[in-house]
Amino acid sequence: MKKTSLINKFEVFEKEFQKISNSILEPKIIYNQKKYKIYLKRYRILKNIMNLYERYKKKLSSLQEANDILKNDSDPEMKEIASLEKNQILEDLFSIEKKSYNILFSNTNTEENNEDHRNAIVELRSGTGGNEACLFVEDILRMYIMYFKQVGCKYEIINVQKGGIKGYKEIILNVSGNNIKGGVYGNLKFESGVHRVQRIPKTESQGRIHTSAITVAVLPEVKDIEMNIHLSDIKKDTFRSSGAGGQHVNKTESAVRLTHLPSKITVECQEGRSQHKNFEKAMNVLRSRLYQNEMEKQSKERSIKRKSLVSTGDRSVKIRTYNYPKKRVTDHRIHKSIHDLVGFMNGNIQEMIDFLKFFEKKQINNLNDHCQI
Repeated sequence: MKKTSLINKFEVFEKEFQKISNSILEPKIIYNQKKYKIYLKRYRILKNIMNLYERYKKKLSSLQEANDILKNDSDPEMKEIASLEKNQILEDLFSIEKKSYNILFSNTNTEENNEDHRNAIVELRSGTGGNEACLFVEDILRMYIMYFKQVGCKYEIINVQKGGIKGYKEIILNVSGNNIKGGVYGNLKFESGVHRVQRIPKTESQGRIHTSAITVAVLPEVKDIEMNIHLSDIKKDTFRSSGAGGQHVNKTESAVRLTHLPSKITVECQEGRSQHKNFEKAMNVLRSRLYQNEMEKQSKERSIKRKSLVSTGDRSVKIRTYNYPKKRVTDHRIHKSIHDLVGFMNGNIQEMIDFLKFFEKKQINNLNDHCQI
């Protein structure tokens, strides 16, 4: 049996279980009621973990048997049966692993958890595909808004750039919430990357499938006390808003453009009537972008291996494909497909996010194992 971080953890608990199983039978423990209750409580917890470990080992053994049949048996019927059994075993193993990681590693990775509970800045931008990409930005925006309603998050539009005919070239949101399990940023961070869509555009007369793409960037919200920006490093421009909002917005220079001179990062905000409020919102986005850049830099310095994590935040990585003809959504980081595109686009994305959370937790623990060797 190949040693993994999960098996290593099970073996640690197995040694403790053997020790406490012997101790609980000793007269000096039995006749000390206070100590006996403590030992008994721990014994029951460890017993449940050992039952889980036994189930896990049996499934791994069954998987090995199925693989041996597929590799060595010449009977087509036996291979077909083994293939079906293997698929079921893999599903069972995944379920056991998910439960095991939640129990055995529940107190690890506190640094990541603290970051996860921040609010988030979500930036959507059209990529390849012209008008179709702009329309897809609008579709993904609607998907996120419906998801926010499901999990009790609030959102505020910070900046909008309309597309050529319909949709958006760019839209930036501030997302906040206290009741979402795992934190706002802890859930949304997995959305960073390239989202690709395959579908027949409404303007396509010959029924050909087109491929378009958009990018999503999710940044942790940063307070001014955490990221101090010198005003001397910022160039501020004001201009008239080009979006909706009535005569006041369009006829006064309430829109704000900030350029951080050292990094050349530019942020615009033109959604509010007040120049002062637009300035504050733009500063909020600028702080988050600078903070994210610094975190990515530190992450690369700590270990190149962190690039393998599913939530690297790299906006150039293709993470997901939305295949409309096949009604399928596929996440390429974990090779997981959901065959309910309509439900997914209606905001039912938590299942995919939970899969991504599980795989990242698994990767982090494997990374920690390598670092300890």
